[in-house]
Amino acid sequence: MDLNQFYHKRKVLVTGAAGFIGSHLTEALARAGADVTAMIRYSSSPAWGSLEHLSPDLKNSINVVAGNIEDPEFVTQTVRDQEIVFHLAALIAIPYSYVAPRSYVRTNIEGTLNVVEAARQLGVSRVVHTSTSEVYGTAITETIDEAHPLQGQSPYSASKIGADKIAESYSRSFSTPAVTVRPFNTFGPRQSARAFIPTIISQALTRDVIELGALDTLRDMTFVGDTVSGFLAAGATPGIEGETINLGTGQTFPVSHFAERILSLMNVRKQIVQDPKRIRPAMSEVLRLVSNNGKAQQLLQWTPGTSIDEGLKLTINFVEANIGSYRANLYNI
Repeated sequence: MDLNQFYHKRKVLVTGAAGFIGSHLTEALARAGADVTAMIRYSSSPAWGSLEHLSPDLKNSINVVAGNIEDPEFVTQTVRDQEIVFHLAALIAIPYSYVAPRSYVRTNIEGTLNVVEAARQLGVSRVVHTSTSEVYGTAITETIDEAHPLQGQSPYSASKIGADKIAESYSRSFSTPAVTVRPFNTFGPRQSARAFIPTIISQALTRDVIELGALDTLRDMTFVGDTVSGFLAAGATPGIEGETINLGTGQTFPVSHFAERILSLMNVRKQIVQDPKRIRPAMSEVLRLVSNNGKAQQLLQWTPGTSIDEGLKLTINFVEANIGSYRANLYNI
């Protein structure tokens, strides 16, 4: 399927469009010629978050709407007349979920309820709901397929399990055409300092010592461009309503490996240490994530095409060019 042709002039809404993955997805849709509405969280600032990195012509081509995903009337008004809804709006920082768990329930679960209820009422043709590999918790099988048990090892992951089940229930109860995509750890340009890869890069540029959380946890890292291509396929592929689909590489490495790899690509030598403030509670830490992406290959004809080093180089270039926006001396939760 030619995805650019599929999305050309199609009316598409992206919630959470100002975020990391959301801005890349919005950009890809705008480049394909879609009629894109970008929902961002209202604030008094005129800035559009990561959408500010889009070229002026692309920014001028999208309709930016500011509001709150927790407001059902606002969500319904914004969903009206849309053909496809990509729902990415969420609170995603795990450490902050220990501080403000109720906020995660309101934004992630109630926000998802608002989206699928609006889609049900208004007859949207496809909702692509965003999950996360964190819902699986520490892997209890060699690789994680979509049938792996869900484990709420943090308030964040519990809220995303709840959101996934809301989307699933609307598919089963009302035939709402929802598809759930479950990205494993995504990285790339525009990612905030709350994630470990931009944290490593920004510290390597400005500090003598790299301070991280757990160094031995295993992560399956997917470049953001590949994640976006999976989202686009999930929005266009017919006959997959009700499915949940992993988006991951199927390879896993410890955090320390990525740190050493980044320092090598940057041609710098820095000490890497654990910072106790960055360590999750023992029973909450997810020790190993490695995806089985066979379902994505089968249903979406999707496989990641960007090598880790290629993706890391692009991320390093972005952080270097925007180092002023990274507070490498602080622990960003």
